[in-house]
Amino acid sequence: MAILVVSENWGGNFKKSTYEAVSYANEIAKQMGTSTTALSIGNVSNETLQSLGKYGATKVLHAQHDKLNNFNVQVYASVIAEAAKKEGSQLIILSNTFAGKSLSPRVAMKLQAGLVTDAIALPSSVSPFVVRRKIFSGKAFSNVELTTAVKILALAPNSFHLVEANASATIENFTPSFNDADFVSQHKEFKKAGGAISITEAEVVISGGRGLKGPENWGMVEDLAKILSAGTACSKPVADMGWRPHHEHVGQTGIAIAPNLYIAIGISGAIQHLAGVNSSKVMVAINNDPEAPFFKAADYGIVGDAFEIVPKLIEAFKEYKSSLN
Repeated sequence: MAILVVSENWGGNFKKSTYEAVSYANEIAKQMGTSTTALSIGNVSNETLQSLGKYGATKVLHAQHDKLNNFNVQVYASVIAEAAKKEGSQLIILSNTFAGKSLSPRVAMKLQAGLVTDAIALPSSVSPFVVRRKIFSGKAFSNVELTTAVKILALAPNSFHLVEANASATIENFTPSFNDADFVSQHKEFKKAGGAISITEAEVVISGGRGLKGPENWGMVEDLAKILSAGTACSKPVADMGWRPHHEHVGQTGIAIAPNLYIAIGISGAIQHLAGVNSSKVMVAINNDPEAPFFKAADYGIVGDAFEIVPKLIEAFKEYKSSLN
């Protein structure tokens, strides 16, 4: 009874959160004395599927069909539940991404399974099964015991490190059955968010607020992000004023992120904003107001004019990177 891990793909490629989920599942498999089976839905090349073996998947179920080319939450939930029954899996792992958040409760209902979302660590015990999750927008943690026969965990992105296992994955075609009732809702259009690096996947995120005074000043944020191979984000007022697209808005009412480094430029640090970024490993605040709330939450703070500080940071990082060559 292998652990089943759902391997999300975007345009036929896996992102870091998928490999994190496979690594996480494989480490739990070691605790339970079993193996890891990955499920991939949609068009993915064999070479890409094989990459799941690098993080511990010994078998990959590949569900490929014209009806699966576009994400449909009801259809995908049924495919996952069917795959779990086929494998006899009593533990299913997903990423707590936008897709995972919509899939996990539906799969739980289909399998009458207990569900823990925003899991951040390996189970402290597998008998009884106890796992830690984030609560209260990441301000606290809760240890949850699952007592159901089938269990589902949705892993918070960037909460578990990649663990290479260098296993050899066997690819098996999986043809699920389709229920007409699952096609009641249809997706008519898909719009992909822009940006070179997804902020939910980024190791480093550079974010700007109203302190930048206008969209015309965003160039230095993008320049700093480019040097650090970072994603770019913004506060809610910035998105509401149309300075930046809404998919960059981080906070309680936007996207919650957990990068290794979060640099906030000209953001005061209202509690709603902090609720979406306080899972960051290290937070740096740059603000000309020494009383800005962000300084109380930040690991490092720089008091001063962002228009003077950020260009100096850019030059310093350029010099440092050139010294490495």
